[in-house]
Amino acid sequence: MAARKHFLVLLTLFTAACTAEQGGTPKPAPQISSPSPEKETSTKVRAVIDGRTVELTDGRKARISLLAEPSPCAAAAALEFATKTLLDKEVHVGSITPGEVTLRMEDGADYALLAVKNGILRTTGVDGGPMTDAESKAAKGKLGLWGKECPTSTTPPPPASSSAKPPQETQTPPAPPSPPCVVVYRINSTWPGSFQAEVTVRNVSGALINGWTLRWRFPDGQQVTQMWNATSSQSGADVSVTNAGYTALLVPDGSVSLGFNGSVNGANSAPSSFTLNGATCTAG
Repeated sequence: MAARKHFLVLLTLFTAACTAEQGGTPKPAPQISSPSPEKETSTKVRAVIDGRTVELTDGRKARISLLAEPSPCAAAAALEFATKTLLDKEVHVGSITPGEVTLRMEDGADYALLAVKNGILRTTGVDGGPMTDAESKAAKGKLGLWGKECPTSTTPPPPASSSAKPPQETQTPPAPPSPPCVVVYRINSTWPGSFQAEVTVRNVSGALINGWTLRWRFPDGQQVTQMWNATSSQSGADVSVTNAGYTALLVPDGSVSLGFNGSVNGANSAPSSFTLNGATCTAG
């Protein structure tokens, strides 16, 4: 009998211990918070070193991410574009890796994407997404540097001897210089009293054009009501179009496209001639 009471006491103590352990209030699991992403900082570009490298106001030199180094013949145009777009401008800086940053301008545009869209620089380290799409469209449209290959240097021929000069009567007058530009005017769509058109300007002068004004005369009294990629003014039938800040550069064999909405009453013929910075263009 005593042994049975002793066994019941031990069983009671063991059950109470287990119940206390299982019924106790569990400690909460430690909370692990994910680190918040680094926020952009606002600063200014103090100096532009090349088309994809800048110095900020705090003295930091940073490489702009996702942009490839330009070829030697494209370096000058890339530097000019970066200087005009970024120098002394307020930018929002986001860090990607040590020494590499993203630059977003005050209007929200990403500099790297803007440079690729305009054919100023190529991409690197990108597999799909907006950068790849922008590169494909620039290459297809031969914008900026996409349609330009670096020339191969050749040794100039020796000067002709004065004794080999042909007789005066056989000399032919020099050919007139070729037009420095080609303009293609295309009407994309029409509806009663209105239309939408696209104008593509190609630089075939062999020289870099930085800043341009395109002029034409409407033959049927058309009026420009809205334009993009450039700004326009009109006096009667005469239209004057000036580049936007991001379409100012026209590299050799590069092109820029601008579009506009217009109003018309009756016939809607295309302009017959165009001038670029005062020089007559070929109508394509």
